[in-house]
Amino acid sequence: MLLTLEGLDGSGKTTVWEVLHEEFPDAVFTREPTDSWYGEAVNRSIEDDDADSVAELFLYTADHAAHLADTVRPALEEGKLVISDRYSDSRYAYQAVALDGVVSRPMEYIIGVHKPWTRPPDCTIYLDVDPETGAARSGATNKFEQAGFLAQVQSNYERLMDAEPGRFVRVDATQSPEDVIESVVSTIERVTEDADE
Repeated sequence: MLLTLEGLDGSGKTTVWEVLHEEFPDAVFTREPTDSWYGEAVNRSIEDDDADSVAELFLYTADHAAHLADTVRPALEEGKLVISDRYSDSRYAYQAVALDGVVSRPMEYIIGVHKPWTRPPDCTIYLDVDPETGAARSGATNKFEQAGFLAQVQSNYERLMDAEPGRFVRVDATQSPEDVIESVVSTIERVTEDADE
């Protein structure tokens, strides 16, 4: 089973992901951007306010392709639970904002690029936080962490959730960290038990 954690910058995904290592020690934990040289290229583009948005999309896409080939698909073939901190939905939500005005219907364009070869998640936990809180928590240190940008990203996540309500589980990320973690852990336990039945 492929389970992904999504949400705005500052929603607490990475903190939750790190705690989950203790709760699900047999799972394979991974993230996007990856630690590969593809991921390094993505991170360099994130820090560059002048990076071309189309080129940036394809850096992310290359990183995703390598991630699938090197980590996700092999682990799934071994019957493992894979938990990823960010995955394709981040690209759909974030890059669609970056590409607005560059290509028509940017989210549909990005989904179309991925559709022939990506592996959709079985379940996506969305840590829900408002853009202002996300920007404040993340420090708004790069172009993707500004509240105005995050508001558009949030709107794109809502579109994704509306399109696939059965895949997404929304968790209120404004709760205490302990309550957020408890909600996520109980969700993972439920969906993995359902999958085993």
